[in-house]
Amino acid sequence: MGTVVTRGIRVTARAQYEEPHSDPKAARFIFSYRITISNRGPEAVQLLRRHWIIRDSLAGRREVEGPGVVGETPELRPGEDFSYSSACDLRSGFGRMDGTYLMRRLSDASEFRVEIPEMHLSFAHAAN
Repeated sequence: MGTVVTRGIRVTARAQYEEPHSDPKAARFIFSYRITISNRGPEAVQLLRRHWIIRDSLAGRREVEGPGVVGETPELRPGEDFSYSSACDLRSGFGRMDGTYLMRRLSDASEFRVEIPEMHLSFAHAAN
């Protein structure tokens, strides 16, 4: 699990290998992750976009960018949290992912980027 704070926005990320949904013989490794975004700053904000960088030890690097997260563009008032779960697939059992969220302050519509902590993706059986 990793946590970073950018401009009062705390992002905590935790990933885990999903054995029931993976097929190592077919080079299909699925990792779920849970993200919690906490507004610890003094102003309300809205998450507008996500940008992920996914590094797979066999397939190289890919980027995923788009509006919101899991179909939502949540607004967070000071002290509020938003959590969601999603998943990532790799061709190998080893990789990592990190990225940024584009946020907007509701008071003046100014935008800023918030760091997403790096998550290490590791096939559980290979680590033993």
